[in-house]
Amino acid sequence: MIVWVLGVVFLATLVRSALGFGEALVAVPLLALVVPVEVATPLAVLVSVTVAAVVVLQDRRHVRVRSAGRLVLATLPGIPLGLWLLTAVPEPAVKAALGAVIAAFSAYCLAGRTPAELRDDRLTWAFGFGAGVLGGAYGMNGPPLVVYGTLRRWPPEEFRATLQGYFLPASMLGLAGYWLAGLWVPVVTRYYVLSLPLTAAAVLLGRWVNRRLDGRQFVRVVHAGLVVIGATLLVQSVWR
Repeated sequence: MIVWVLGVVFLATLVRSALGFGEALVAVPLLALVVPVEVATPLAVLVSVTVAAVVVLQDRRHVRVRSAGRLVLATLPGIPLGLWLLTAVPEPAVKAALGAVIAAFSAYCLAGRTPAELRDDRLTWAFGFGAGVLGGAYGMNGPPLVVYGTLRRWPPEEFRATLQGYFLPASMLGLAGYWLAGLWVPVVTRYYVLSLPLTAAAVLLGRWVNRRLDGRQFVRVVHAGLVVIGATLLVQSVWR
């Protein structure tokens, strides 16, 4: 079991370090095959905080601090709405709608179409708020942020670093919530400590991959990842 856990953490960290997002959809479902979700989720968030901190320290000059800060602030009021959504709206309906929109948008971009470009941060509040809603409801802050980064046409280094500038405080808030709820238990700490060497190796390897993707390649990889996320959400909406 421990080998599986460490392997999943390595793979999820590699994806996160290379692209700046996507580790939750890798880590939590695969970890949940061998450990309870109550262990898998806090472990994934704890690793997320570590990766974000390392990336921000490594590449702080690439972080768009203003954009990241505005996204975090816009996220906060969305969280209560997300919590309400979790109890008031059927989860399959929300996941189906979200998955269809994400997959359609990215498939459109992969087909060679040119989406609108956001030239400034005036719509940051909308994407940050959406991230807060999805984060509060299902722990999925990432998709709106990734779409925003692609519309802003951030280079790979800035895309990766700025998303980590967002995820660092956001994940720390989530981790505090798990601690207050009593979900940060000793077994989570044990798995985390054992995974640290592989986490460090995955961060370095992911950084190497990120540096070797030019802007166009990176955007295509990001949209391919979003198509996978959208398809996963659609599958989850009908297969529970």
